Amino acid sequence: LILAGGAAAQIDERSWSFESDKAGSPPAGFRFARTGSGAPGRWVVKAEAGAPSGANVLAQLDQDDTDNRFPVAVVEGLKVKDVRVSVRCKAVSGKVDEACGLVFRYVDENNYYVTRANALEDNVRLYKVEKGSRRQLASWSGKVIPGAWHTLVAEAKGDDLKVTWNGQKVIEAKDATFGQAGMVGVWTKADSVTYFDDFNVSGQ
Repeated sequence: LILAGGAAAQIDERSWSFESDKAGSPPAGFRFARTGSGAPGRWVVKAEAGAPSGANVLAQLDQDDTDNRFPVAVVEGLKVKDVRVSVRCKAVSGKVDEACGLVFRYVDENNYYVTRANALEDNVRLYKVEKGSRRQLASWSGKVIPGAWHTLVAEAKGDDLKVTWNGQKVIEAKDATFGQAGMVGVWTKADSVTYFDDFNVSGQ
């Protein structure tokens, strides 16, 4: 992992459970952005009974239904190239979308990879977002249950990209658009209200 200031450090894993963050406030150590148009996301820590790792989750609560609206929360001061990033997520509500996503090799709000699961469409997809334009790299169709906790994992090694959904490898693709170290984080779309927990990053 490359920390802020350019210092390189080999870190096996970093994780966030949001237990030490104050409910009702944004989580410490994250930067917030939005791809596309519409309102920025409202990212706050929320007390949630039955959260996978304790009492708190990270929630995106803004319900602006602009279709081309992608709120993003990325870890501040951390960049990684070859990476495994995972999260537990729950699609709570949404009429345009019920999406739970992970971003990696994130350069800025207009340039990154994202994999996302959609409970309205029952699919998991992998995209690249380049100059603000989203292009699908691969897709898998399968059940995405709304209101239930799922596990989404993205892996990147060189130009090999893989996605795992609830322990099943569902996507393998190759793409070399973003070959350098980038930030990692979580993502939603349009009016999705989504909860995230157990966010983990490992790599170099």
